[in-house]
Amino acid sequence: MTSAQVDTDKAPEEGYERGLNSRQVQMIAIGGAIGVGLFLGAGANIAKAGPSIILMYALAGVIIFFIMRALGELLLYRPVSGSFAEYSREFLGPFFGYFTGWTYWLMWVVTGMAELTAAAIYIHYWFPDIPQWVSALVFLVLLFVANLISVKLFGEIEFWFSMVKVTAIIGMIVIGIGVLTLGFSQAGDTAAVSNLWEFDGFFPKGIGSSLMTLQGVMFAYLAVELVGVTAGESENPEKTLPKAINTLPWRIALFYVGALTVILAVVKWTEFAEGVSPFVEAFTVIGIPAGAGIVNFVVLTAALSSCNSGMYSTGRMLRTLADNGEAPRVFNKLSSTKTPAIGIAVSVVFMAIGVVLNYLVPEKAFGYVTSVATAAGIWTWLMILISHVLYRRKVVAGRLPASSFPAPGGSVCSYIAIAFLLFVTCLIAYDADARVCLYVMAGWAVALGIGWFVLRSRNPQITERPGEPEFEKIG
Repeated sequence: MTSAQVDTDKAPEEGYERGLNSRQVQMIAIGGAIGVGLFLGAGANIAKAGPSIILMYALAGVIIFFIMRALGELLLYRPVSGSFAEYSREFLGPFFGYFTGWTYWLMWVVTGMAELTAAAIYIHYWFPDIPQWVSALVFLVLLFVANLISVKLFGEIEFWFSMVKVTAIIGMIVIGIGVLTLGFSQAGDTAAVSNLWEFDGFFPKGIGSSLMTLQGVMFAYLAVELVGVTAGESENPEKTLPKAINTLPWRIALFYVGALTVILAVVKWTEFAEGVSPFVEAFTVIGIPAGAGIVNFVVLTAALSSCNSGMYSTGRMLRTLADNGEAPRVFNKLSSTKTPAIGIAVSVVFMAIGVVLNYLVPEKAFGYVTSVATAAGIWTWLMILISHVLYRRKVVAGRLPASSFPAPGGSVCSYIAIAFLLFVTCLIAYDADARVCLYVMAGWAVALGIGWFVLRSRNPQITERPGEPEFEKIG
């Protein structure tokens, strides 16, 4: 029996239903790589960086692959729901598990706010008179109800949301290539590959301006790690998880690099602006009004898909925290359909703050919440990478079994990814508009520190470092 099999056999099901099949896990992984950060956020990034945004998405994509391979090695060593917090707890100590679990919860609550905001903006395309906050509230309630029913329904909704997104992007690429090669449509006379460098070059606003978009680009990749949260509810994690992670490079190459390359060749980069989906704009310029409406529907499903994922993951993370005495025990309860209904409900209440933001500052709501979500996501990714480095050390020392899905290069790629994420954090600190998220995170850290002090005073046992799991020793 392999170490991976030993780990999987001993992984607790924790009362969850293993209701996510291979088809659903694959599409959840694909959908995680296609979100509002691409469909809406890319418009602002193109305006700041021009065609060089393609390179920024590719560079960030390589780092994301390093992160996911590190996570994959940990998942096949010990697949558990709430994986990031569990690995932080095991390899860095209880406080880091507590901090990571709550910060990942914050990331998804804030991301849910961003997606609700984006969805409300897309509704304006058809119904400009409906206030943003009304649309955001309606979507929040509908997705909340769907998440309470069962994990199978969540998986099925995500499957079809992702299918719509994938089909739309592939369709955009095919139509764009047709415009470039055959010259049909209103954009046929101006569409050319040379658009990638003719208007003030590939870096029209300088390399520095392009690098500053990395913070927004990284937001686009938030949720790729969601496949790790599904580990406790996947039917066959030792097979489905490696397959989902290994397909990440071609997904990034096709959906981000490929789609943006075609769009920026068909439509010159100066046509794009913040708050406008580059996909909708491209179809409008090509002269397919119905196509623009269809793409607007697609980007709406992308936003709702991500918000749906947020409700799923926040409920699971709160239950993991409750299991470890780091959140109220009530979050540990499962409903009759084996969903953490109370945790989901509380998370939805906090997501409703996004509805309030859409009422108070509709023009700034998206920018505010995406910067905070990015900062929380960077922390989560750093914890995955550092946990992986520490795990590899224990494997080399013979204290833990090797995973059946080792990351290429061992810890080297994890060190590279850590350096990159620290660099992006410095960029955020340099940007006056984005810097506010670091203040929010500092306040969040203080709040969690106070919470930890209170927990420790009430239950000193939670500060005890967990022992190594009882696995077969090596050598």
